[in-house]
Amino acid sequence: VTLGFFPSLAGFGPFGEHAVNASWIAVQELEKLGLRDDVDLHVYEVPVEYQTVQRLIPALWKKHSPQLVVHVGVSGMATTVTLEKCGHNVGYKGLDNCRFCPGSQCCVEGGPECIDSVIDMDTVCKRVSALGLDVTVTISKDAGRYLCDFTYYTSLYQSRGRSAFVHVPPLGKPYTAEQLGRALQAIIEEMLDVLEHSEDKINCQHEH
Repeated sequence: VTLGFFPSLAGFGPFGEHAVNASWIAVQELEKLGLRDDVDLHVYEVPVEYQTVQRLIPALWKKHSPQLVVHVGVSGMATTVTLEKCGHNVGYKGLDNCRFCPGSQCCVEGGPECIDSVIDMDTVCKRVSALGLDVTVTISKDAGRYLCDFTYYTSLYQSRGRSAFVHVPPLGKPYTAEQLGRALQAIIEEMLDVLEHSEDKINCQHEH
């Protein structure tokens, strides 16, 4: 059965003190592990540049029309694998790898202050935690007002909420690439399951 799920997975490239970006390594591990057979997975490495993100995210949606895009970023402050509930529009003051920051300090001028993912992250977190993986999964409502948050908001705005963002800690602090890859695999499979069930409910409501 092909359900037509085409998750595009985007990890970030190197920046600042992260000469090797754990998010990209984790995404490559996931690519090795694979997802269930009915999922067509597309993987991209995203440069840590505001203007590239503004161009690339709409292009990805246009090219693949995916049912879900999952972004993965590294956070030097994270000690768990963190599911981000929402993206924020305003407050981008940090310079990117090109020493650039948006003059308006926002993603989409006139856009809502905050956009939530259509995926219920609390449910995904509970389900993944119940699997007994050797990785702790937590929830966050603040993706940090840097490229991760900027990308997430841009993607949520483009997809009307059909995006997700996962923050991972730096490699070895405390998890290996393999542990992160396995955690991503479990998280994305649960996200797809939650998305399918919520869409079944929506379709039922439309039919009645």
